Parts: sequence; structure tokens; C-alpha cells
Amino acid sequence: SRILASRTVVVLAPPLLCSQFLLVVAKMLRCTVASLLVASASAAGDVVKGSTCGTMKDSYKAAGCCGNPSKESGMAIIPMPKTMLAGDNICKDKKPIAGFENTNCTVWDAVKGAFDDSQVLVKEQAGSNVTKGYTGTIDATGAGRVPIITSYLEAGLCPVNVHWHLGTEHLSVGEYDEGGMGPDDGYRRLAGADIRKGFRCHHYDKDDARFTTEYHWHHCVDMKVGETYEVHWPHSAMGACGTPNQYQTPFYDGVFCHIGKLKGLDYTQEQIGVQAQIFTIINDEDYFYPDLFRGMIVMGSYGEDVAKYTGSTTGTSRNNEICSKYAAITWQVDRKCHLISASSFDKMCADMKSQRDDMSSDLHAHGARELVADHLAANNHQRRL
Repeated sequence: SRILASRTVVVLAPPLLCSQFLLVVAKMLRCTVASLLVASASAAGDVVKGSTCGTMKDSYKAAGCCGNPSKESGMAIIPMPKTMLAGDNICKDKKPIAGFENTNCTVWDAVKGAFDDSQVLVKEQAGSNVTKGYTGTIDATGAGRVPIITSYLEAGLCPVNVHWHLGTEHLSVGEYDEGGMGPDDGYRRLAGADIRKGFRCHHYDKDDARFTTEYHWHHCVDMKVGETYEVHWPHSAMGACGTPNQYQTPFYDGVFCHIGKLKGLDYTQEQIGVQAQIFTIINDEDYFYPDLFRGMIVMGSYGEDVAKYTGSTTGTSRNNEICSKYAAITWQVDRKCHLISASSFDKMCADMKSQRDDMSSDLHAHGARELVADHLAANNHQRRL
């Protein structure tokens, strides 16, 4: 049998009464409530953005709505049709490739049979150590490369993507580092392939059910309660800001959408930036945040202590021998690790599915680049907010 795509999506949001839940579902699916209770299976190869009827049935039951039509469900239903306003994705394939291929970080010494770390060939890299007081050895300051120290909004940049990494690519001693804990060890497998895990936070407690009770994920892929993730929000002054094409996957398409606005390769750190915030996922709705899709949380201790420096793009195709040439760009990294509910991530993934561009390849965690060595890190880390 075949799972019917409901063309709606169930998200955690301001609560509906269970009776409202039923009425909305019945209206939007043009079926009876009884039809929601019929389970079926998915056709191979179908890409379903909205919740399936089976998922909506499970959510209805999990909320304890059966026989309780006046109970608040803790859910809301929003439309998720397969069509939207017509228009072209003007950012598609705008990622520049020629001249930006990965390259050796340093000079190869044929006599020693090793790289010479004293002869650096690239601009500063990311992610680096962001512990207060840390500084790298590349003289970015002397070269006139300084990070954006205002908010990206004030600097005229908008977010163009969101994605996240398994563990952290940055290091903040005492917050996310080698001593961090999580629900398993080593590498995780995704679609049959190993992906590199970075550092972890210190929040995980194997004796606390909030860190060990798995969440029923509707939209994110291969995520795990109790795990540490580093979320990145790339921003750009060249993005299709305020339009249906603002958010893009790959993020490079969004960053370089209006590449004609680029001032020059010596000024990229003024026009491109990434926010990074680190979370341990907890199965506790006290930590629900409804709009993780749009950027770093700045509230209370969230986004309070931020390191700002210049670096590069990241990812596991780079390390301390092979470097990124997409540099320099500004990084603004929260030094603290925070708790966030699993439902917050799932809501973010639902938001990603609603964008004009297909963001499905960012619905799972990416591997973490190894920590950038001192000789590849910038000396311009800002110690104040």
C-alpha cells in the first residue's frame, strides 16, 4: 500500500485544541477523521515534504487526543502543498568554482617529505579554537582583514542557508572540547557512509531520560537526542535577501547569488559571514525555540559570549593539509554550548522543506572538519561581544 502525502506539515507551535486539530486536518485533507487512522506505506522514490497521514495519526495519538477533543495538542498544522508561486530560482548554480578549488595549506618540502608549516599558502582557515584569549599566527590584522563586529543585519547581510555538523568544528575549552560526552562514540554512519564527528559539549547525562529518550523525528534525518551539533547560518551581502530565493542549498549559491555586488576578493570578510551556535539536543519542551531556521538565538546566555574572527568555509574535504580558498570570511561563534529541544530542530527542518530551493541535502548533520592548527588560524579574534 502507499502512504498518502497530506500536503500539510505537523509542527510544534502554539497549541491547538484537539478538536481544532481534527477540524483542520479534515478540511485540509478533504477526508474524514476516520481516514487519518488508516496506515499505509510509502511509494519508493517519493519525496514527501508534508507530513504523511500516518505521521499525523501518530501525532494525534501521541498528544492524547483520542476521546479528549478539548485537550491542547501541543501541535499546529500548516499547509505544505507541492506547488507554490511560480518563479525562477535566480541563485541556482551561482557557486563560483574556478579558482576556488581546495589547495595545499602549506609548501611541500620534498627533502623532508612533509609539509612546511612555516610557509603558508592560503588565507586563514576555520573552524579554530574560540576559547577566550586564543589567537592564531596568521597575521590577518596586519593584512587589513578584520571580522564584522556588528551584527550581520547591521552590516547589510542576510542569512542564506542553515546547516549543521556532527559535533563541533570549533573548540571552546570547558564548553565543547575533547572531554565532551554523548550517546555513542567515534563516527556516525549516514546513508551507509562514515562521517567525522567533532568535539562535544558537557551537558549529556546518561542517567537523565531527557538525554536518552529518543524523539520521533518527522523532518530532520538521522538525528539523535543527547548529541552535540554545531549549527551554521551563512550570511551574505550578495544574497537574494527578502525574496523567495533567499535560502539556498548548497549555501554557496545563496552567498554568491548576486556576485556582481562583490567588492573584490580582498573584501570578502566584509560581505560574507557565518553565525555558529552549538547545541546539545534534549527531549524537553522547556527548551523549545520556534525559529531556529533564521539565525543564532540571542537571548539570555544564548548568543551572549561570541568570538568574532576571520576564517574560511569548513567541511571534511579540508583539514590541516588541504585548505579552503573560500576565504577570508567573518565568523561569529557562540563560545557557550546550549540545550535545545529536539522539536526545535524538527521545526527548523520543516521550515527548510518549505523553501523554494530544495534544501533536502541539508536536513542531516554534515561531518566536522578537524580543528584548524595554530599556523592556519587568524590572529584577529575579538575577545568582546
